[in-house]
Amino acid sequence: MSYVDGFLLPIPKRKIPAYVKMARLGRRVWKEHGALDYNECIGDDLAPKGAVPFGRGLRLKPGETVVFAWIVYRSRAHRDRVNARVMKDPRMNSVDPKSMPFDPRRIVFGGFKTLVSF
Repeated sequence: MSYVDGFLLPIPKRKIPAYVKMARLGRRVWKEHGALDYNECIGDDLAPKGAVPFGRGLRLKPGETVVFAWIVYRSRAHRDRVNARVMKDPRMNSVDPKSMPFDPRRIVFGGFKTLVSF
């Protein structure tokens, strides 16, 4: 079964275009270094009835929405190798943390073993 890194992050709606540019670079770099799949999604229906909305869990501020993202690998060991190469890639180090379109301290992240897949 595959292995997945999952991310949730709050982002100011006005900074979505800058985030898209950064996400496209990330997709290119992760795929070049061996990730099987790379997805970034922007919040659309974040207030479902009968469930805790993402916005409450992330403590969204007015004018923010959620990015839900995941990267797929063959295994955790494969993920570790790919991420090591990504972190050494000069394109990833060219981003100034102060100019990020979101607050990196608010990212929710985890690695997941796949239970069910098709």
